[in-house]
Amino acid sequence: MNEMVYVVDDDEAVRDSLRWLLEGNGFRVTCFESADRVLEQLTSGSSSQRACLILDVRMPGMTGIELHEELLKRGIVLPVIFITGHGNVPMAVDTMKKGAMDFLEKPFSDEQLCALVAKAFEQLKGDMEKTEDAKRSKVLLDRLTPREAQVLERIVAGRLNKQIADDLHISIKTVEAHRANIMDKIEARTMADLMKIALNAAVA
Repeated sequence: MNEMVYVVDDDEAVRDSLRWLLEGNGFRVTCFESADRVLEQLTSGSSSQRACLILDVRMPGMTGIELHEELLKRGIVLPVIFITGHGNVPMAVDTMKKGAMDFLEKPFSDEQLCALVAKAFEQLKGDMEKTEDAKRSKVLLDRLTPREAQVLERIVAGRLNKQIADDLHISIKTVEAHRANIMDKIEARTMADLMKIALNAAVA
């Protein structure tokens, strides 16, 4: 999947400078002069899912802060790096609490910005891998019967075989048989594998 940096700034000189810097460091870049334009792109379904936003805080019309809030309302969560020449501590703290990755005051170093963009894509890659792991785990757990699912739930909770047998009013041998079936069906070789699959599926 292609990675894309969306640069949003009403100042053409700033857009051109950031494009030159980022493309020179190997990033693909699309620039927008207004928040409205990038909002259209991100909600059209044609944008890259592996995207990072560089937003100017103050712009005519919708501001960078307002764009970030609107994206969150629509469930579009992307790494956001704010840039501003008029920053203040309360504003920076507020944006970070809402999930912004960083808040850079002009002038900032080229190395600092490029490092943040690289970090943003590493973060996205990690998030996507976690999502894929969760989906795979859920598919495996869907193979279990309702009774096996009940047994697994208690295994994850740390219950012993005897306790599980008492909970479900079945014999210990039946619990052991269920455990063996569960390990086989979800392709877990060890108890650590089983716990990882069960916990991964919980976030799917």
